[in-house]
Amino acid sequence: MYQRIAGKQWRHIWLVGDLHGCWQPLMAELKARKFNPYQDLLISVGDLIDRGAASYQCLGLLNETWFAAIRGNHEQMAMDAVDNGDMSLWYMNGGAWFLDSAPAIQADIKRLLQKCHQLPYIIEVDCESGLNIVAHADYPSAEYAWQKAVDPQQVLWNRQRLSDHFAGRHVPITGADHFWFGHTPLQERYDVGNQHYIDTGAVFGGELTMVQLQ
Repeated sequence: MYQRIAGKQWRHIWLVGDLHGCWQPLMAELKARKFNPYQDLLISVGDLIDRGAASYQCLGLLNETWFAAIRGNHEQMAMDAVDNGDMSLWYMNGGAWFLDSAPAIQADIKRLLQKCHQLPYIIEVDCESGLNIVAHADYPSAEYAWQKAVDPQQVLWNRQRLSDHFAGRHVPITGADHFWFGHTPLQERYDVGNQHYIDTGAVFGGELTMVQLQ
């Protein structure tokens, strides 16, 4: 469920919103920031795949030593589809790229999806900006604690906290300095208290948000 990353192991640490196959925008952002793969780390808030043109390339980031990710609901749908042989839900939510791929590519995608089984739901990053918690949709508790039991389905899917924010009901989360989420595409980054939502709909024509944690 949880993974810890020690910031002191890296020069700079960057956090990127939902990629959804947006490979070229990601490469442009990394180049603009002079990202050094030998010294810097990129962390994804999940949803590497589906809808975008380069889902296979984005999924291949899991092979890189300079890259870390939490699982998103789209990775979970893909894993479930491959494991149980039912492609319908994944296909309806952008998984057609898998079926359209050549057999050899499909075999490699399945290998990469096996790696997704090892992805954590929550990453804790202790770095210069403080204690940062990264989860795909929500941290479904009023207080963060390392290895605390939380509902994985809510971590992947829950939008209630964000809806409450928009309605003026701002419920804080204690136990860390910053909480970072993706999942819900927004026109611009949304920050309220110590909670930050950084899926800015790159695959729908929006900007790809990247945040420097260190």
